[in-house]
Amino acid sequence: MKRTLILLCALSIFACEKKEEAPKDYVTFSGKITNPNSDSIVLRTRDYSKTIKVNADGTFSDTLKVETGIYNFYDGAESTSVFLKNGYEIDMTLDAKMFDETAKYTGKGSEHSNFLATKALKEEKLLDFEELSTIEDMQTLEERLANIKTQLSEFYASNKDIDTSITNSANKTLEPMLDSYKRYIGQAIALKKELPKGAESPTFEDYENYDGTKTSLEDLKGKYVYIDVWATWCGPCKAEIPALKAIEEEYHDKNIQFVSMSIDDDRTHGGSWDQAREDWKAMVKDKELGGIQIFAPKGWQSEFVQNYKINGIPRFILIDPDGNVVTPDAPRPSSEKLKELFTELNI
Repeated sequence: MKRTLILLCALSIFACEKKEEAPKDYVTFSGKITNPNSDSIVLRTRDYSKTIKVNADGTFSDTLKVETGIYNFYDGAESTSVFLKNGYEIDMTLDAKMFDETAKYTGKGSEHSNFLATKALKEEKLLDFEELSTIEDMQTLEERLANIKTQLSEFYASNKDIDTSITNSANKTLEPMLDSYKRYIGQAIALKKELPKGAESPTFEDYENYDGTKTSLEDLKGKYVYIDVWATWCGPCKAEIPALKAIEEEYHDKNIQFVSMSIDDDRTHGGSWDQAREDWKAMVKDKELGGIQIFAPKGWQSEFVQNYKINGIPRFILIDPDGNVVTPDAPRPSSEKLKELFTELNI
């Protein structure tokens, strides 16, 4: 009898023990977006893509089976990064008008995505392209980039609780990222030495206008000339169009001409120069582009483009009323620095 009672007690204790839950083999991802750009969001890696519906009130929720890692989060054209792992329960809040600045995460595993959001902001602040582009010599640029490397390396190592795949990836890509800045800004520094302020500008002659007439740089003397070198297939070029139209309107009665020079060519339009012209004219009409719209006759190989050493677009050039260079790499229309430059020149 005594032995039976002991057995019953043991079974009773075992039965009352809380059963441990099996780890979830999925991640719960939910949140709310203010001012959403789309009616759905997309989570994507090179090998994975998942679309999640966004409700009318901006909320979304789904369960996903994922490979542990960093995922690109898209709301329309805007994006940020999140870190997902099966078993996590992440809730996100976001104002799509200020993407990285407002992305916040709570719930199990959220600290990794919050780290990624902070990382993006820190990199954006330290690698301010416009500010770095004001540097005028390579030694100063190299010193600045070395200092940025130290600051970012210290930040990546600042939180030991962050998944090592995040920090390993950040450290792996840091030097190539800085090298790309050094290469691009270094080219701008060299360009300004080859075409310094006050140097006679390279010219163009009889470039085709949208309306069928011809324009030469010589025709525009007497006013400042702001040239936008672009193409219909160039996303960053098209992104500048609203700002360019706005600044053209603001300065329409000032001592400045706005010129947009298309370098669309046969290679980017099915092997046909005629198609390149048609696509250029169609976009000028569709976007209601103002200013002087001209077509570079040989695209990238046009003499003016070659002389200004343009190997990436958009490129903006400012020339003074006497036909001399103000800057071969002017600020973009979307930059406040452009208006600052115009004010400095009393345009």
